[in-house]
Amino acid sequence: MQQIEQLYHNDFGVAFFWIKDQQTLRHKVQLVFKETGFYLTREQIQEFSELIDLSCQSTCCSDCEMRSRCHKFLLKTPFEALDLAVTRKEVYQIKDLVEGTLFQLDLNTYLDELCKN
Repeated sequence: MQQIEQLYHNDFGVAFFWIKDQQTLRHKVQLVFKETGFYLTREQIQEFSELIDLSCQSTCCSDCEMRSRCHKFLLKTPFEALDLAVTRKEVYQIKDLVEGTLFQLDLNTYLDELCKN
């Protein structure tokens, strides 16, 4: 099994960098949740965050008898041909995972820049 450097996690998933040959591969982040894994650049993670925000705005479960328990909600991903069938609750858990990952990436960048001086 390859080594990883964890970046962020919640009860639903984890974000991490792969370590190969004792070097952390920081050009992409592995996001794993449910039975899904995405290997994304920071820009793709930002795009995913924006797609999640748009999805959350357009969700209308108030008139539905399933009330957020169905798996018929399609969440857009940074890959045009790939949508995820998730519940509304899962959307918010994915949102937390993605936003927490972006926060940690930004914090790491800030600290790296600060420590250069």
